[in-house]
Amino acid sequence: MITTDIIIIGAGPTGLFAVFEAGLLKLKCHLIDALPQPGGQCSEIYPKKPIYDIPAYPEILAGDLTDKLLEQSKQFEAGFTLGERAETIEKLANGTFVVTTNKGTQHNAPIVAIAGGLGSFEPRKPSIDHLQDFEDKGVAYMIKDPEIYRGKKVVIAGGGDSALDWAIFLSEVASEVILIHRRNEFRGALDSVDKVQDLKNKGLIKLITPAEVTGLFGKSKLEAIEVTEIGGLSQRIVADNFIPLFGLSPKLGPIANWGLEIEKNAIKVNNALDYQTNIPGIFAIGDVNTYPGKLKLILCGFHEATLMCQAAYKIINPGKRYVLKYTTVSGIDGFDGTRKEAPKAVIKSIN
Repeated sequence: MITTDIIIIGAGPTGLFAVFEAGLLKLKCHLIDALPQPGGQCSEIYPKKPIYDIPAYPEILAGDLTDKLLEQSKQFEAGFTLGERAETIEKLANGTFVVTTNKGTQHNAPIVAIAGGLGSFEPRKPSIDHLQDFEDKGVAYMIKDPEIYRGKKVVIAGGGDSALDWAIFLSEVASEVILIHRRNEFRGALDSVDKVQDLKNKGLIKLITPAEVTGLFGKSKLEAIEVTEIGGLSQRIVADNFIPLFGLSPKLGPIANWGLEIEKNAIKVNNALDYQTNIPGIFAIGDVNTYPGKLKLILCGFHEATLMCQAAYKIINPGKRYVLKYTTVSGIDGFDGTRKEAPKAVIKSIN
């Protein structure tokens, strides 16, 4: 059995930052994630997508943000159980929790922090005959590595930000990009719509609207698609790849059966104190939780992780007083005994 101070369920940005904040308090963390690598949505769904609302970074790719968070928390030597889903939770007589994964791996800690983002995701698939036959053979529901599409003929279906953003990005990678949407109007950012229109005018993207993909063809892999315009006219188009981007359906999965108070597929927490759930010792931070005024932003998850760790310290060390110090003054002590000192110039300016 793996023993730690805080079990963190979810290795996305919020969970990774919680490792750093816990480390400052000399608390050890172990993260569980169903994905095979840390980063959550940032790694699995859009590693090459730019993020604009991380403080001090005018723009940072989602995958790079994951790398920076891992680098920041590395000194605190968190443990990881990856590729396994947190399945059950049990409270022991001594007040600690045992979280068991779908593969039977057991974890024990006095604190559990659920940082599972929006939960597990299932792509919304279009209703097309034999669609599943071409999955991983030319059909994909998310883009992990854009280089896969270099020099290929790519068809993207969808009208939201993901479809627009990837059509723009792949216009510089693929030999041909065709964007298909069932309406003439797109529901993505106006700037992205303008960019797609500009690329269309330059012949770098082909738009087919209003229309839908109604058929897929090929032997061992995808070779062509059928597009039907609203009104009935159909045509067959040669294609190497078809990427329907109709969004993802989030689900809490087994966590929904743990006795937690759930509201609209999110876990209710007490945001007036520490983001604890209705079960003492179990917290929920990041997009997985809900409370009045909740904003589903990464930076809000960072704030919630910080307060959660402070509360966890008090539970693990009852009666022990902790004095909050700025890291610019106190430095950072790692579990390996190393220490990063605050710059002397900074200390002088504070003193």
